[in-house]
Amino acid sequence: MDTALAVGIGLLIIAAGAALLTWFVRSRLVLGTTEDQATYRVLHMSSLATPALRAGLEAGAERAARHLRDLLGVPAIALTDGTTLLAWDGTGSDAHAHHAVSHARATVRDGSTGVLGPTPVACADPECLVRHAVTAALTTEDHVVGALTAYTGSRPSARLVRAVEEVARFVSGQLELAELDRSRAKLAEAEIRALRAQISPHFIYNSLGAIASYVRTDPEHARELLLDFADFTRYSFRRHGEFTTLAEELRSIERYLTLEQARFGGRLEVTLRVSPEVLPVAVPFLCLQPLVENAVRHGLERREGTGRITIVAEDAGNEASISIEDDGVGMEPERVLQNLVGESGDHVGLGNVDERLRSVFGDEHGLVVETAPGAGTRISLRVPKYAPGVHAS
Repeated sequence: MDTALAVGIGLLIIAAGAALLTWFVRSRLVLGTTEDQATYRVLHMSSLATPALRAGLEAGAERAARHLRDLLGVPAIALTDGTTLLAWDGTGSDAHAHHAVSHARATVRDGSTGVLGPTPVACADPECLVRHAVTAALTTEDHVVGALTAYTGSRPSARLVRAVEEVARFVSGQLELAELDRSRAKLAEAEIRALRAQISPHFIYNSLGAIASYVRTDPEHARELLLDFADFTRYSFRRHGEFTTLAEELRSIERYLTLEQARFGGRLEVTLRVSPEVLPVAVPFLCLQPLVENAVRHGLERREGTGRITIVAEDAGNEASISIEDDGVGMEPERVLQNLVGESGDHVGLGNVDERLRSVFGDEHGLVVETAPGAGTRISLRVPKYAPGVHAS
């Protein structure tokens, strides 16, 4: 054989071997072992089902059913709530779906796992893959709320029974989290309602009195105040969104202070220093308004002469630094602690705001209160510019 040809063939063999080795190594790295692939598949199917289940059983059953069936590898599954078929995915829906509630009745009643043979399950079609069933309970807070039923063509193995129980446990965990999400939303709404209930009567009474005092002497000013009052109350009583932007919160506070200045006349001076960089930052709805109202009610109403309120919102790297300061009468530090822990109702929403900030951003983002009798009060807080799950609406 010609030497050059032999060398060329040798190089080709070496190149092919290197390419084959590279493919083998890459395939092992990407796909892993058979066990790795199985683990990845389970995790992937679970992650696809999770968002739907976090919406709740009734709302998410249809979207989650396909992924749960893929996870179990069975011909069909059903999700029921005890009285209604919420979802059927797979073969045999025409012949079997309307029986799914009765198949799961015992499981929903006592929470036990059930294995059903062909007598209550199979239909007349000998080719149908739905002949046996395994039912497992879906629970939230130890209460059975529904059932997951997996259908198969042959007698269920012990492994399949355990798999159905584990998938049902996974579904139950996501339903628990969905309940927690709903409870958190209800709690946030209740806290906001509590703030509105505390703020509104005092503010409305004083604002309308101030507006009425200008109706005869300065009708145009009364009209402007009435528009500010309408805008403020519209913002305060809005029904959507747990969060707002700092810009919206400060705009509402400006309207509030305009109305209070109309009441106090020259006795109330206001200074606002706001960095444009922090205006888009998302903050809990009505988190600053109660602090400003406290500065007016408990700082300035009880002092003689002119009172001053200074509101500062500054850029502080990854955070917005906010402070509300007054030169009013101040208070004892013990009273501050009582208000923050909810043992005193003297200060509108102080503990409410502190708790909401901590629950959203963490304990390090609670209120910091600096005060003493006769020394005024300064309340400061830090808000992350970006926080997971926090979006202004």
